[in-house]
This record gives sequence, C-alpha cells and structure tokens, in this order.
Amino acid sequence: MYMEELVQQLRRIQEKLAILQKQQQMLQRENERLLLQVKVYQEKDQLVQHRMTELETQLELARTIRPQMSEEDRLALEKRINRYLKEIDKCIALLNE
Repeated sequence: MYMEELVQQLRRIQEKLAILQKQQQMLQRENERLLLQVKVYQEKDQLVQHRMTELETQLELARTIRPQMSEEDRLALEKRINRYLKEIDKCIALLNE
C-alpha cells in the first residue's frame, strides 16, 4: 500500500511539473513578444522625437520669418504644424499604452 501511494504521489508531481513546464514555455513566448513590442515602441518613439525636433526647427524658422509671410501663408503653416502636433500626440498616446 505504501508503495502504491508513493507511485501516485510521484505521478501527481510529474503531472504538475508538466503543467509548469508548459506554463513556462508560454510565458517565455509572451515575454519574447513583449520584448519585440517594446523594441517597436522604442523605435517609434525615436521617430516621433526626431520628427518633433524637425517641427520645432520649422516652427522657430516660421517665427523668424513670420513678418514676411502673408496672413494666408501664416494660417496654412499654423494648420500644418497643428496637424503634425496632433499626429505626434497620437503617437505619444500609443507609446504610453
């Protein structure tokens, strides 16, 4: 009887070990997927930062030449800059998810 209980206990341990191994494999795959996602978000963040720097440079230039611009050109430039800023805000929001 004692030997039978030991065999049953050993089987339960083996079953639990198999379940834990499957869970570990699943978690490793999930971890790899998340690491790739982090890398993608970091690359997107770099692109957004670069684009933001470009837009800040353009804005500074626009402020410098503003007196020489017509009202229509100034409004068009402001709309364009605002559109870019909205795109950047969307990208930042996606990165923060």
